[in-house]
Order: sequence, then structure tokens, then C-alpha cells
Amino acid sequence: MPTSGRSERAIESVTDKLSKALTAKGLQLGSSIFIRIFKDPGVLEVWVEDDKNTFTLFRNYPICYFSGNVGPKTNEGDNQSPEGFYFVNPQRMNPWSKFHLSFNLGYPNVYDRKHGRTGSALMVHGNCVSIGCFAMTDPFMSEIYTLADAALRAGQPFFRVHAFPFRLESEILSKYRTNEWYYFWLNLKEGYDYFVEHKIPPNASVEDQRYVFGE
Repeated sequence: MPTSGRSERAIESVTDKLSKALTAKGLQLGSSIFIRIFKDPGVLEVWVEDDKNTFTLFRNYPICYFSGNVGPKTNEGDNQSPEGFYFVNPQRMNPWSKFHLSFNLGYPNVYDRKHGRTGSALMVHGNCVSIGCFAMTDPFMSEIYTLADAALRAGQPFFRVHAFPFRLESEILSKYRTNEWYYFWLNLKEGYDYFVEHKIPPNASVEDQRYVFGE
């Protein structure tokens, strides 16, 4: 795992607090994590694996800033933040980020590339400024980074990050029937619903330019 003096200080500053908060929920630092991002209402959720091998919501972190609107990123320079199914391995953690700390979502993923989408260096990071990324306050980013770092060090090979425009409940989605991205969001909803039902993030692969989901 990459490390820096900044990441070491940030991790040290929040570890005790996080460990106590996790213990209070029957969770522990170092367990596998899963992240969901919702542009509306602007929240990043961190879920932690519990003793039933399902995932329990640990914390909601308000997103300080993201650029663009609901709808996926399609082109380099469009100032949009991505939507879809991503993962972060140790190589995508950046303890040297000029935006406090960060990790790379891995955009464009296979789905994005199949659809000709372009862009690079799409991150979750600190410093509360963004052009296409999801920016957090530095204190919140320190906590999120620490949870991710601990999980990866304990053996989680990567953690999944699912980025959505909003909560993909049928009642909410029905309001967007005329939106150009409605059918894209219907496809995202399949993965959203899988997690809601099983409390285990699905594996997302691509067939015929669509996401398909399974264990």
C-alpha cells in the first residue's frame, strides 16, 4: 500500500475515533468496505462488512462539492462527475494528492469505454474543490481514506464504489421518464436493487453494452 507522511498523520488522527464508532455498531476497522455515492442529495455512504458477511451502513458523509448535474460523465472536459460501477485497488489510492488525500475511481471503466466515454483522473478527494470529481472536506476525507486503507491492508483486494444520480427507487426514477438518461438509469437500478435486496454489492460486468450483475 502506498503511504506518505500526510496519510500517516491523517490516519493516526482519526483511528481511535473511528475504531470506537465502529465498535459501537458491532463493526471493526479493517473489515471490508463498500461505498455508494448519490449526487442528489449529495452524500457518500460508507458501508462496512459485518459478522454476517453482509454490509452495514456505517456513516453518511456529505459531499462538499461535485461538478455538473445528474447524468454520467461522457467526455473529457465536460465537467461532469461519473455515474456507474467502479472499484478501487491499492494502486488507485493516492496519499500524495494535492487535494489532501484521494483515490481514483477508475473511470472510464469497461462500460464507459464501450460507449466511447473519455476522461481521466476522476477521484474522491479532499480540499472541497472539484472539476468532475467528488470532493469532501479534509476531515471527512481523512476518515474515508482511513477506512479504505485499513480494509485494503487487511486483505480486501479492492472496494467497490457505486455512483448514482439519486436514490434509484421506482417512485423517484419515474419522475425522470423523459430524461435522456432514463434507460441508462434503469440499468443502474438493477445493480442498486441487488444491493438493497442482498446487502452485498454485486459484481458488475458488461454484456451487449449493458451492465449485468451477479455475485
